[in-house]
Amino acid sequence: MKNIKAIINLALIGAITCFSLSQCKNSGKVGNTESSETEKPLVNQLSEQEKQEGWKLLFDGETTNGWRNFKSDTLIGWEVKDGELIALGQGGDHANDIITIDEYDNFELYLEWKVSEGANSGIFFNAVEDDVDAIYAVAPEYQLIDEVTWPGELEEWQKAGANYAMHLPNENKKLMPVGEYNSSKIVVNDSLVQHYLNGEFILEYKQWTDEWYQLRNSGKWDDYPKYGTASKGHIGLQDHGNKVYFRNIKIKEL
Repeated sequence: MKNIKAIINLALIGAITCFSLSQCKNSGKVGNTESSETEKPLVNQLSEQEKQEGWKLLFDGETTNGWRNFKSDTLIGWEVKDGELIALGQGGDHANDIITIDEYDNFELYLEWKVSEGANSGIFFNAVEDDVDAIYAVAPEYQLIDEVTWPGELEEWQKAGANYAMHLPNENKKLMPVGEYNSSKIVVNDSLVQHYLNGEFILEYKQWTDEWYQLRNSGKWDDYPKYGTASKGHIGLQDHGNKVYFRNIKIKEL
């Protein structure tokens, strides 16, 4: 009889143990499922933390408010569709470049971009409109381009992430395939300029140093005496005759 009672007690203890382990195991699964879920990134919106840090949207995802064509009070050659600001590529070389209404000096600029096959574009800063016919004649440019299917050979200073015709990105540069979004960040603080691409630091230079002037006077900018002379100006996006897409454009003044 004692043996039978002992067997029953052992069976009950085993059942209770198995039930407890099963509950813990199931609880762990639920917990793991919940922890693996990640929040979807905000598109054309600011998080509460970004608002507290002083970020401001330059593109609301629905309109072209806050932008106009370079040296014009109107805006043509661009459209907003599905939360993207799109250069239609209708105007040829630089015909429909756009700039922000506001001007900036020290700032951190973030945006996301993708190019169509064979497309070329750029991000400008310190763009001013006095005595120049084109934005590239005055404003430094963070180069955006399809390096893979571009019809012809590119110089290193023409490739994505470069300070166009001036400074080259480092080995941290990694581009997404054509048709997929890249992220870029430009930090301007007095003379110091930094480029980031897809979260990686790729380039740093100082404006108006001896080295900067040496590059500036090396031939490319001989016909553009105003290039790089401004310390404050508009942010610009280039329409170089190709379809290019932008989103999540935001800025924080420093």
